[in-house]
Amino acid sequence: MRRVEHIMGLPISVDLRDGDTAAVDRAFEWLREADARFSPFRADSEVSRLDRDELAPTALSPELVHVLDLCEHYRLATGGAFQVRLPGRRLDPCAVVKGWAVQRAADLLAVGGAARFVVNAGGDVVASGGPWRVGVRHPLVADRFCVVLDVTDGAVATSARYERGDHIVDGRTGAPVTELLSMTVYAPSLTVADATATAAFAMGSEGIAWAAAQDGCEVYAVDAAERVYRTPGLPVAV
Repeated sequence: MRRVEHIMGLPISVDLRDGDTAAVDRAFEWLREADARFSPFRADSEVSRLDRDELAPTALSPELVHVLDLCEHYRLATGGAFQVRLPGRRLDPCAVVKGWAVQRAADLLAVGGAARFVVNAGGDVVASGGPWRVGVRHPLVADRFCVVLDVTDGAVATSARYERGDHIVDGRTGAPVTELLSMTVYAPSLTVADATATAAFAMGSEGIAWAAAQDGCEVYAVDAAERVYRTPGLPVAV
């Protein structure tokens, strides 16, 4: 079974090879719920209401508390490079919410008995029961891969400039990051892979070594001079 829906502003697909197909319904229902609750682009979302000081800290849902705790973890871990509250901008935890929500959707598939599946959220992937081949887009050539990974059980996320331009900002300086072209992280979960990729990109060139030092993370990065950095444990397909 393969199904695609447009949620969180991007196409999210599920490729299910076994298990209960009803779990796919539950996974997409959760993703729609997460978008409604955590999107900073919806005026009635919990995130937007918090940003307008309409909710007391004690009134927040446990899920939003967890997301904000993750945001604070990465803010501290990057020395402030990763920020979800930039001056003059609204609260925007999307860099954590997307990976976390898609990982939870994948977990719902597993609870439904699925052992072999892929969830792809705009190129960020959770894979189970592989081997699956996961291509990482070349940061300068849209129709080419710069690397293909062999993933059995794990997640791959990329932060880059090629889709949305210089949209990732270093919270320490307030300036867009231009030292990197792309940062790909392979990790056990998309929660970790996606947040680490974005946080590392926000750090600029120093983020490459930082990401590589995170527990369970392997890295493939391309800097602005088109130099490639790859950690030895990255599961590159032969």
